[in-house]
Amino acid sequence: MLEVGSQAPDFNSLDHNGNQLGLKDFAGSKVVLWFYPKADTPGCTMEGQGFRDHFKKFQEKGVVILGVSLDTSEENKAFAQKYSFPYPLLCDTSREIATAYHAVKGKEDNYASRVTYVIDENGKIAEAIEQVDTRNHASELCSRL
Repeated sequence: MLEVGSQAPDFNSLDHNGNQLGLKDFAGSKVVLWFYPKADTPGCTMEGQGFRDHFKKFQEKGVVILGVSLDTSEENKAFAQKYSFPYPLLCDTSREIATAYHAVKGKEDNYASRVTYVIDENGKIAEAIEQVDTRNHASELCSRL
């Protein structure tokens, strides 16, 4: 995991709608960057629904939600549409984001680890969460921020 207080690595990636997004696009905002192993699997769905269900509360607090997986844009688009996710799902098929954030051990990994980072308004790592309870993760995180 990246150390709290360290500079968050910048990234650029397509989201599930084909939009190019980078960390710099959210400068001045707090960002929750949650990595999930595979679109439309039980744990990832539960975690994603938690962020969906608390999305307005995160927005009210000025927090941007970004999901990240190694899935293709087609897989993530179907996942986002099926569960009405109102936030971008980044499609890290090159594994560059997951590698920079230590969510994979190497480029040969097929799935990202289930980890979450909170990046502060200045682009620094505010929290690095290695153990995630998919049922309560979003609500617990939202109440802390």
